[in-house]
Amino acid sequence: MSVIRQVKNQHLLWRAGFGPSVNDLSQTYNASPDAYYKALAKASSKDLGFIKVADNLMDGLVKGIQEAGRLENLSKEEKKELRQKSKEEIRNLNLEWIDEMVHSEQQLREKMSLFWHGHFACRNLNIVFQQELLHIIRKNALGNFGDLLREVSKSAAMLAFLNNQQNKKEHPNENFAREVMELFTMGRGNYTEEDIKEAARAFTGWGFNLKAEFVFRKFQHDTGIKNVLGKSGNFDGDDILNILLEQKQTAKYLTRKIYKFYVNENIVDENIVNALADKFYRSNYDISSLLKNIFTSEWFYDNKNIGSKIKSPIELIVGIRRIIPVTFEQPEAQLLVQRVLGQILFYPPNVAGWPGGKNWIDSSTLMFRLRIPQLLANADEFSVKPKDMPDDMLENYQMKQQDNMKVMGKKFQAQILNATIDWSGVVKQFSEVSRENLLGEIALTLLQSASSSINKNVLEKCTNNSSKENYIKSAVVQLMCTPDYQLC
Repeated sequence: MSVIRQVKNQHLLWRAGFGPSVNDLSQTYNASPDAYYKALAKASSKDLGFIKVADNLMDGLVKGIQEAGRLENLSKEEKKELRQKSKEEIRNLNLEWIDEMVHSEQQLREKMSLFWHGHFACRNLNIVFQQELLHIIRKNALGNFGDLLREVSKSAAMLAFLNNQQNKKEHPNENFAREVMELFTMGRGNYTEEDIKEAARAFTGWGFNLKAEFVFRKFQHDTGIKNVLGKSGNFDGDDILNILLEQKQTAKYLTRKIYKFYVNENIVDENIVNALADKFYRSNYDISSLLKNIFTSEWFYDNKNIGSKIKSPIELIVGIRRIIPVTFEQPEAQLLVQRVLGQILFYPPNVAGWPGGKNWIDSSTLMFRLRIPQLLANADEFSVKPKDMPDDMLENYQMKQQDNMKVMGKKFQAQILNATIDWSGVVKQFSEVSRENLLGEIALTLLQSASSSINKNVLEKCTNNSSKENYIKSAVVQLMCTPDYQLC
């Protein structure tokens, strides 16, 4: 069965970005997918802004540490203030990046950045370090993977997270070397324990200062001969990264992971992956070329790939906001939503990142997912049990909510999603559609599942028929509350 152009374009927008915005809807009817992809790529080639949330107080605290020389020289009160302020700013960085995903025309870049954010999973409570790592990822997201790998590997956030500050020639620490091989490049099973031990020696001396700058401590570096992946020499960290990039397995590992993220997380065509990986390797790891080969192919638009992916919590939140523009009374409410659904930006569950796929769905998260549009539209009260995540992400928000939030054990009850929705764009989009075709047109726009099980008779009974405008609003909310909307 052939796929109509509108569905193809919506498929492209959901995979290459975070779904169509309310202003994109009319364009999905007419533009060809190839033309649409070119427009997305062009928009994402523009200059990139630095997302900076650390305010003057934070900058002053960091400067004070630099002047003091060591963190240990700060008083207990100064250390506490630094930690608390950093936590607050990481929450702000989370919300700022969410807004960028919602509003930026650089959808291709932001979506690829979200992929790399999970690939280079890093939890670090230093806002200066985390802010810099996010910029490295966004800046290099569509560029050369080798450049991205080198910059991430030398970032203060990653070196701290993987303990390489403690990697010294007298006592090599293998954490960084292991994750570079297992998670960042080749994948598990393609190296030996001896390769890790030898590579760890090469990374000795790699560290950072309080300005988040890379520092090579030559007196802590092992200058002896190392044997890694069949090569021998007086290797340093850069040499190891180059050796890993020379391995075709690195291109295949990355390509397969990207294929599952963008194309189909359940059915992987190994022949396609191998062909893509070969081109990726021969292009010297050009990320943009790999994405172009995916998004301009005919197989990308096969029925089996459309509506086959479970939206991640971030994709779900951002996708809803792009269709129905939302102004939150308290933007921090989005942090609790992320926590309930199991994906808080900058708080990966472990070094491997978020597993994705069916792991996003269980009995509690599915029910909450289905209620989010109604909560936004009606500010209903809800009761949830957040997944096990760091409490420091929400402690200030909970204090703000103490007047209207009841905390019972680990269960929260509150009207936290007080929001105002700008319905004008959606209403305008469907205002000219005849009444008998209205529900079908809205469903075609919102749902990507080819095997949609929507019962239109039931939906009709749940919509507000008092006016065409109210019908459109209620139909959008009802359709977003269906299991089919969880797929893209």
